Amino acid sequence: MKYIILSIIFFLPAYSYASVKDEIKKKLENTNSIYFRFYQKINDKIEKGNCKLSYPKKIYCKYDDVYNKILVSNGRSLIINSDKIKNYLKYKLKDTALDLILDKSFLIKKIAEVENIDENIETYSVKLKHKDNIITIYFDKDNFDVQGWKTIDIYQNEVETKLFDIKSNIMIDENIFKIQKYIN
Repeated sequence: MKYIILSIIFFLPAYSYASVKDEIKKKLENTNSIYFRFYQKINDKIEKGNCKLSYPKKIYCKYDDVYNKILVSNGRSLIINSDKIKNYLKYKLKDTALDLILDKSFLIKKIAEVENIDENIETYSVKLKHKDNIITIYFDKDNFDVQGWKTIDIYQNEVETKLFDIKSNIMIDENIFKIQKYIN
């Protein structure tokens, strides 16, 4: 009896993490698009707005600011534009952490490989390492929705993004991801 109780104590956490990993992977597999509002902190600067994300690797974000800032990825390139800058900023998506965050297949594969899942009162968090990138992704403990992420941007700033008002599998007009529309 003592050995049964000890084996339950030792194997229960492994089963629990496996179950959480399976639920997170299943949620990602069944999600094709997401609408969300966000709160983003880059060093001491706070930004807010809303995004539409379509897997794989497409995102459109409109910031709540006086400069009409937008961020758009068509899956290959990332454009940032606003009334504040004279010209738009263009990056190869593969040179940014968003390339990994917007890649559902990559996330599912990496989550399957992680050994530890951290948790707090509201979220599970998974730390993913890939080449020079370390990304922490947060998942809701109740429904396993992505709740946000923490990365280092191309300028070596810590960027923490928190998501709320999340709606999954919404219809999205794919035209919003055509970056030519947002070039000055």
